[in-house]
Amino acid sequence: MTIRVALNHKTTYRYDRLVNLGPQTIRLRPAPHCRTPIPSYSLTLKPATHFLNWQQDPQSNYLARVVFPDKTREFEVQVDLVAELAIINPFDFFLEAYAERAPFTYEASLAHELKPYLEVEPAGKELAALLAKVDRKERGTVDFLVDLNRLVTRHVGYVIRMEPGVQTPEETLTLKRGSCRDSAWLLVHLLRHLKLAARFVSGYLIQLAPDVKSLDGPSGTEVDFTDLHAWTEVYLPGAGWVGMDPTSGLFAGEGHIPLACSPEPSSAAPISGIVDEAGVEFDFSMSVTRLEEVSRVTKPYTEEQWQAIVGAGREVETRLQAGDVRLTMGGEPTFVSIDDFDGGEWNTEALGPTKRGLANTLVRKLKKKYAPGGVLHYGQGKWYPGESLPRWALGCFWRTDGEPLWQHEKYLADENVNYGITLERAEDFLQTLADRLQVDRDNTLAAFEDPWYWMWKERRLPINVDPLENKIEDAEERERMSRVFDKGLDTPTGFVLPLQAWMTVDGPLWQARPWKFRSKRVFLTPATAPSATACRCKACPGCARRTTPTTSRKIPSRRARRWGPLPVAWSRSWPRSPAVCRPVPCRRRRRRGRRAARAATRWVSRCPASSAPPCRSRCATASSTSSCRRNPISRPGST
Repeated sequence: MTIRVALNHKTTYRYDRLVNLGPQTIRLRPAPHCRTPIPSYSLTLKPATHFLNWQQDPQSNYLARVVFPDKTREFEVQVDLVAELAIINPFDFFLEAYAERAPFTYEASLAHELKPYLEVEPAGKELAALLAKVDRKERGTVDFLVDLNRLVTRHVGYVIRMEPGVQTPEETLTLKRGSCRDSAWLLVHLLRHLKLAARFVSGYLIQLAPDVKSLDGPSGTEVDFTDLHAWTEVYLPGAGWVGMDPTSGLFAGEGHIPLACSPEPSSAAPISGIVDEAGVEFDFSMSVTRLEEVSRVTKPYTEEQWQAIVGAGREVETRLQAGDVRLTMGGEPTFVSIDDFDGGEWNTEALGPTKRGLANTLVRKLKKKYAPGGVLHYGQGKWYPGESLPRWALGCFWRTDGEPLWQHEKYLADENVNYGITLERAEDFLQTLADRLQVDRDNTLAAFEDPWYWMWKERRLPINVDPLENKIEDAEERERMSRVFDKGLDTPTGFVLPLQAWMTVDGPLWQARPWKFRSKRVFLTPATAPSATACRCKACPGCARRTTPTTSRKIPSRRARRWGPLPVAWSRSWPRSPAVCRPVPCRRRRRRGRRAARAATRWVSRCPASSAPPCRSRCATASSTSSCRRNPISRPGST
């Protein structure tokens, strides 16, 4: 996504009389190592009568040496160039192995070549004090340079200084302020005292107003602008010269266009030369203009295009309203973390360190705004091929008539908070629930991991692999086995309370009946799912598939009208038939006339409340820990 801009820089000297101009050296052409593409460049000079020779200095900077044969009252230099600004990652470089950690020492041959950039005068009092604040412990070279750049930014305030020349490091530190060239020269001295080759850079800085404001920091300039600027470059083996801007505390990017780089600031002056003694009036101007912009995420259309789109939308809306056409829109918006949107959990992986927590925060914010009084449903979602378990899905449900489905927000636990739930508290919860529902608390059962399965898994491991150690290739299987064997197979994973419910006119009627297993215990299906989804109901005689009732309820409109509207505190969904009942299928009977069309196969449950609609069994579960990525499914009529 490139933005093409035109830069204009005009400098004018007006003298009070005719003067002789000596040879002038102009360093206003982008340097050869400039990373920003410059497709066009022009240099215009006045007086028009002159001789111009392009050359390169020892640092390979482009120089325009100009000779004026005649006297003049005005000397004008105008630069016009076009730059293609595309995002440049300032940290996109490699380092030699010995230079990856700082401090490091240049190789002898390289140090000899860099000698002009390593020469430095003894540090004064202020500079020595600043050097003492530099953290010199061994760490990554990039991290070290970032901290050093910020150190100068914090100690030197930026001011616009029109006086010629560059302040010494002692002057800058004493005044605690300086122009960009003063900060750059100070950073050069710091780097050289730390045995790193550094040079002074003069160039253009182009800054464009952002399309959108920053969410986590300053947004930068509000208008497009350009100016002459100065920064520092440090030589890193493997990367070459890397730009550092101590004025902003950032590394040089696409907006930094170097013009001249030199060991000394005097060799990087934009214009230098001699002139007769005379009064002079100095004037300069700089501007940047956007020539071409490609469509991008933050600015896909121009303002004119936006207005045309808005106008077309209003016309469509007018016609839809005139024809009484009503539209609804659905879809699945995708949300990613602004802090790590390139992370695997936001692109390819099912889970990550922050995904579940941020999703929980988001669904609660949506509930607070759009569904006060709604109920949160944490259940299973899509199951992709190759994944051991379904992914989790967070839902929020509410009634459109405004009646709350959940009265007490304080009883909705927050997944991002560790409440310190233990097995003892889980068992106590189900027993308390049994008391509140007026059922026998002795029906609360402990649920265990299946020892036969895990003994079989352990026997299949190689002899040199310990299930408690991290040597198993599959990360999910390694975590699961380590957790099970570390806890022990004789320790319950959770607790189960079998419940059955019938809906009566006065509300739900609850009953608990004991589950009987051949193994005398409740064993969970091997998985990382919570206890409720891993409970083996098929092992219970009342839940066997051959006697499991299936209910397909379609309520005719007449019955719906006869029953009346929904009550205030009751869900539309009927609880399903109890598992412990023995359902008896009625024979299919053929009727004649209108009744024959409504003939269907029904299941009738032998329930204590004969007038209750069909219902299914439910078991309330409680677990002390849940290490998987899903919570138990909860449906209307379940606890």
